[in-house]
Amino acid sequence: MAPLLTALPTLLLGYLLGSIPFGLLLTRAAGLGDIRKVGSGNIGATNVLRTGRKGLAAATLLLDALKGAVAVWLGGAGGAMVLPGALLGGTMAWGATPWLGLVAGFGAMLGHAFPVWLGFKGGKGVATALGVLLAASWWLGLAAAAAWLLVAFTTRLSSLAAMVACAVTPVLALLGGWKLALFALLVALLVVYRHQGNIRRLLAGTEPRIGRGA
Repeated sequence: MAPLLTALPTLLLGYLLGSIPFGLLLTRAAGLGDIRKVGSGNIGATNVLRTGRKGLAAATLLLDALKGAVAVWLGGAGGAMVLPGALLGGTMAWGATPWLGLVAGFGAMLGHAFPVWLGFKGGKGVATALGVLLAASWWLGLAAAAAWLLVAFTTRLSSLAAMVACAVTPVLALLGGWKLALFALLVALLVVYRHQGNIRRLLAGTEPRIGRGA
């Protein structure tokens, strides 16, 4: 019971961090209105890019990733009394409570995908997943980013790149142990679930490519 009582507030902490809709806040602050009425209606960086504001898209990507990383750091530091540097040194140590960092990280992903402030209609979680993975295991996060970049530059399809990266990440995570792989699998399943509409458009050949305007 004690681990559960510790995990629930940690999950909530991550959720609240993840639910900050940076894409929506930045575009509104820039005078672009509601990003949910542009392009795909998503609040993530790819849709922000469709406004033509590359700087805003980059800022959205960075902040969405950062909130995932911060959730892991805070959850791990609060539950396991470890420094962020220890989390970045490789796979997280799996002692009595360090797993709380990943609990908070997954909470951040849930918050981004289903933010209470936006009627539980949020983003796809790709950037947040990257931040979580980088904070939990830097080499795994870099591998995921490399896979995304390779597919994205080849096909110019952000959604396809995200799902390919999600497919390879749990397999690569096995190098760090089955627990890290299980976490990576949960992250991947959530991201793929949020891409259901993209999957249908990919199959129909109507998925918009990176750089296409709103």
